[in-house]
Amino acid sequence: MELPLYLSFNEFEKYYYDNLEKWFEEYHNTSETDYLKTLSAIYSPYLYYNFTNDRLQADASIQIRDCFFPYYDKIGISFCTTACEKGKSIKNISHQFEWKTVTMMEYAQHILDKINRHLAKNNIRETGNILDFINRCDIITSREGAGYCVDYHKHQSTLPFLKAYLPIQGQTVNIAVYRDFLFSVVQIAEFIDHKLKEVRAFESMLYFKLRSEAKFRVQMSHQFLTMCN
Repeated sequence: MELPLYLSFNEFEKYYYDNLEKWFEEYHNTSETDYLKTLSAIYSPYLYYNFTNDRLQADASIQIRDCFFPYYDKIGISFCTTACEKGKSIKNISHQFEWKTVTMMEYAQHILDKINRHLAKNNIRETGNILDFINRCDIITSREGAGYCVDYHKHQSTLPFLKAYLPIQGQTVNIAVYRDFLFSVVQIAEFIDHKLKEVRAFESMLYFKLRSEAKFRVQMSHQFLTMCN
């Protein structure tokens, strides 16, 4: 069963028990704890532990490769092909790329633009459902100029968010809905943790899980700096 990702806390809370009932109908030898662990996995990518405030906060972002050719605007090169993935040169001019961190709203708009270009090119803009194309490899990984190079495998982790956020039709994403999600995802996490606390599954709580991961990253960073010095 694929549990939906909700962009507002009110919707999440409203359908919590309905989805739990469906969960039990499909998985007979299971418990609410298993359900909560699955919910935790869905929302954890959009959260991080803040050491200063000692709490979870929203972090709806993704790293993506920005592919470009040095001085391409001066030499007439404005495309990025599959060589971006293989590290090859094109017409004896090597491409370059840098990692960029973009918000999930920016990423969603990038995917929406790709789909709309495909719909326009194939004259199906008026009848095409955006959500039918969000995982089409040929569309998602297409490149029509220097710019973001989407990793199709990494793209899979964004599908729950895209299914909830992208419009069925349209050219732009909704900023207000995204802002609501940033506020709601923390509330959703607190709701999940409260339920996990009730069933005494403390080790599965998002707060402890993300805090532990954050501390581990800090320790690894300190070790790396020590080795470099």
